[in-house]
Amino acid sequence: MLNRKMKRLILVGFDTFAILMSSILSYIFLEPYVIFEERDFWLALIFSIMFYLFFAMYFHLFFKINRYTSIKESIVHMGAITIAFILASFLSVPFVTSISIRFMLLTYLFSVTIIPGSRIIWRIYHEHQQKIREIAINGEAKQKLRTLVVGGGQGGSLFIKSLQRQGYEIELIGIVDDDPVKQHMTLYGVPVIGRIENIPELVKLHAIEQITVAIPSLSPQELNRIVEICAETDATVNQMPSVEDVVLGKYKINKFKEIEVTDLLGREEVELNMELIAEQLSGQTVLVSGAGGSIGSEICRQIIRFSPQRILLLGHGENSIYLINKELNNMHTDTEVVPIIADIQDKERLLKIMNEYKPDRVYHAAAHKHVPLMEYNPTEAVKNNIYGTKNIAEAAKTANVQSFVMISTDKAVNPPNVMGSTKRIAEMIVTGLNEKGKTNFVAVRFGNVLGSRGSVIPLFKEQMKNGGPITITDFRMTRYFMTIPEASKLVLQAGALADGGEIFVLDMGEPVRILDLARKMIKLSGYTEKEIQIVETGIRPGEKLYEELLASSEHTDHKVYDKIFVGKVNNESLNEVLKFVRSLEQYNDEEIKTKLVDFANGNHPVNENKVTTNVKDVNKKVVFA
Repeated sequence: MLNRKMKRLILVGFDTFAILMSSILSYIFLEPYVIFEERDFWLALIFSIMFYLFFAMYFHLFFKINRYTSIKESIVHMGAITIAFILASFLSVPFVTSISIRFMLLTYLFSVTIIPGSRIIWRIYHEHQQKIREIAINGEAKQKLRTLVVGGGQGGSLFIKSLQRQGYEIELIGIVDDDPVKQHMTLYGVPVIGRIENIPELVKLHAIEQITVAIPSLSPQELNRIVEICAETDATVNQMPSVEDVVLGKYKINKFKEIEVTDLLGREEVELNMELIAEQLSGQTVLVSGAGGSIGSEICRQIIRFSPQRILLLGHGENSIYLINKELNNMHTDTEVVPIIADIQDKERLLKIMNEYKPDRVYHAAAHKHVPLMEYNPTEAVKNNIYGTKNIAEAAKTANVQSFVMISTDKAVNPPNVMGSTKRIAEMIVTGLNEKGKTNFVAVRFGNVLGSRGSVIPLFKEQMKNGGPITITDFRMTRYFMTIPEASKLVLQAGALADGGEIFVLDMGEPVRILDLARKMIKLSGYTEKEIQIVETGIRPGEKLYEELLASSEHTDHKVYDKIFVGKVNNESLNEVLKFVRSLEQYNDEEIKTKLVDFANGNHPVNENKVTTNVKDVNKKVVFA
């Protein structure tokens, strides 16, 4: 294997030889018509080689990796040769009498063809050899997959070019594009054969097996439209990866990415005040409870971007903390990552952790979240979601933490179940602990998170993998959805905006029918509803048909930030809440369920200590986007 220095010397030698051969060819062509003096011939040749080598070094032409030679690099190469021969001609023609302009021009034409052309030939040869090697490793290529590309713009151009270079099991049949100008045109030899609406008939006409969407900037709504059209065919539907995924190494440009239901349900993310968040997190010590969970781990990924001094990963599950600790350490940042195995029900342990590490900010994401499971285990829900939250919040206040952000849920609004009730009561405790001049306590409510552990998307995928059926408790059921990164960013924004005592809620857009979600997933997986059935099983204990983000009495139009509004909420006093929680110890599980739901919904005798807040009461306000 030649080293890089040796390869550069070979290129210098080859190009010098190419100019020599070009000069000899020119001499042979012109010799019958022109009398050359040997001395003049060699002088002109030396001038040409000197100037070429100078400009080749100046433009770093010998430092290129020739098997990746592009059109742009070929043009630069031709430019260097052109400048070199112009200067050589200025010296040769006036002072070397037997050398003519015709000789210099002909030598230039031969050189500008041979030298850049040799690089292109080498690239073609290398790609051919790579194809042979891949066949040798993988065996003869399978029958090529007949593919239709959606989009003839820049994304489609990049995708097709890459496939033609490396995708040996793909046969590009054609392109569909809604731009009328592109109709009946060709892109790298692939014809535009119709519009997007023509996909079903084109699939039948050309026996298309695969449809690839190659429009990176496509909106979720437009992607949804294309998927609906493609669903009328039996072809597999996928998409080219985004440029960001290619840069991050998640995909190669010539590899296909499955269209996820999250792509179809996508929505514009909230614009965050990144400078304000950076100001509060940079150089700080940040503790995240539940750091191994879906939301907690993503919060950690977002936080580390702002260069805190230290992140404390607190969790009860050893394996999940190990995984997020490993991932963050692999980012090779200056942030110290500290894994801490602890249970939020252990108050003494939390106090020791707070006193030892003295965090500046706490993000509390640890909780039991599964509604049906908590219906069967109300005592555990109380211990973890209420007492656990109380423990870590009081420990944070004792340690003079600057801000404490609790992760809540839309299920805390008018809750009919144990899980939602415990989260609502936890909200009351957190906001009730807020005092002016001390730790700022806030809560963040959001709906279902796409792709989180135990959510419907992983469940439906597993059910389809097993051949179905997909089970839905009630076909009328709707839910609000958001992505994990969006939810995590909102949490950080809440901590940055907090005055203390707020409940932040993101405007989740329109709710989504779970039945529609299941149907989309079936289509995207290449199945029909005959192959994967959807079965209604009946509502489980504690489930609601429709979720709410705010109770009707909590709404307000008072806007404090882009997509963030201030509302009002009715809370019991902290003493009354704690008194109620302590009283639960005397009841059995069934009684606890009833008491929790009643208290969380305010269905109990009004106490003189009850506090009703409004928009002007900063320490008892709800903020929603």
